[in-house]
Parts: sequence; C-alpha cells; structure tokens
Amino acid sequence: MPLDTLIQALPQLLDGLKITLSLTALGIVLGTTLGILLAIGRSFSGRLLATAVLVYEKVFRGIPLLILFFIIYFGFPQFGLNMDAFSAAILGLALRSAAYQAQIYRGSINAIPSGQITAAYSLGMSKLKAIRYVVLPQMLRLSLPGWSNEFTILLKDTSLAFGIGVIELMRQGTYIQVRDPELVLPVFLLIAAIYLALVLTANRLLKYLDQKYQMVGYRPEAHR
Repeated sequence: MPLDTLIQALPQLLDGLKITLSLTALGIVLGTTLGILLAIGRSFSGRLLATAVLVYEKVFRGIPLLILFFIIYFGFPQFGLNMDAFSAAILGLALRSAAYQAQIYRGSINAIPSGQITAAYSLGMSKLKAIRYVVLPQMLRLSLPGWSNEFTILLKDTSLAFGIGVIELMRQGTYIQVRDPELVLPVFLLIAAIYLALVLTANRLLKYLDQKYQMVGYRPEAHR
C-alpha cells in the first residue's frame, strides 16, 4: 500500500531534513554576519565603500538563487576554486541572504535617532565604540521582525539546493518518487507539510523573541 511504503520512506526523508536544517543554520549565521558588516559599512563608511556595498546588494538581490548556486558550484572550479555541493549551497544562501539582511539592518540603523550617535561622540567614544555600544544593541532588536521574515525565506530556499545535488529534503523526496511513482503526490504533500511545520514553529519562536525585545516607538520596515 502507498501509505505503508511512505511510512517506510520516512527515515530517508528525515535524513534529508537534517541536511535542510544544517543548510538553514549555517546559511543564516553566515548571512547575518555578512549582512551586519555590509549595513555598518554602508552606513558609517566613506562613499567608495558605501557604493561597493550598494552594488553588492543590487547584484545579489537580482540574481536568482538557483543560478547563483550554479555559478558557485560549476563556475568557480574553472578558476581553481572547487567546492562540494553542500558548501556551495551554504555560500550561495549566505551571499544572497546577506544582501537582503543588509537592507533590514540599515533600516534599523536609520531608525535610531542621530542624536544618540552625537551624544556617544560627545562622551569621548570612537566611531567603533559608538557602533558597538549604541548602534548594534538597538539595531539587532529593531531588526527582529525583518530578520524573522528572512529566516523563513532562507529555510524554504534551501529546497533549491537539490539543483546542484545536495541530498536535502527535496532531493530525498525525488529519490522516493522515482523509486515508487505512485508516491509522487503523497511524498511531496508530506514534504510540504514538513516545511509548513518548520516555518510555523520558527515564526512562533521568533515572534516571541520580537515581543520580548521590541523597542516601543520604533518599528522599521523590511523590504525584500
């Protein structure tokens, strides 16, 4: 029976789920780190660096993620930069996510009254100390709603990694339906349910964090 066969295939889907969660965790950590650096660079640096960040954002927001995967996985080896499919997927997810996160953080920085930066300077703080002790704590709290949205998008985007051979949840699903064509609908409905459960759970946890750490009076908009 299809149901019995689908139940037997569950361990295979769980193996793919582990890879999906690993891609999500590593991609969001790298993307967040780079996104913060990009936002600070564009907001507090000279015109040259700010322009370079702007170009980066436009380029990586304009390239479809699957094409970015292909460029990294198939194109980089032509220049001697060989990466396995898993690492290429993480890099692609991080680079693209950073371009969107940079905008989220920059919006949060713009929501911080400029008088606070001036006050920090008047107290003898350097630019780096003002960013570390005045800007960053507020920026991270203000950016939680937009960051939460980016997290769930990146989680779903991991499904595109199957295009370069990463054996994540989607790829495992294709293996199962090729082996048992009658499972094509049940297996992808199950995968959709798994993604939905992950997104709803993440949204609930991140909403709790947002409510706990939100700053009354500030509500920056995140544009994707």
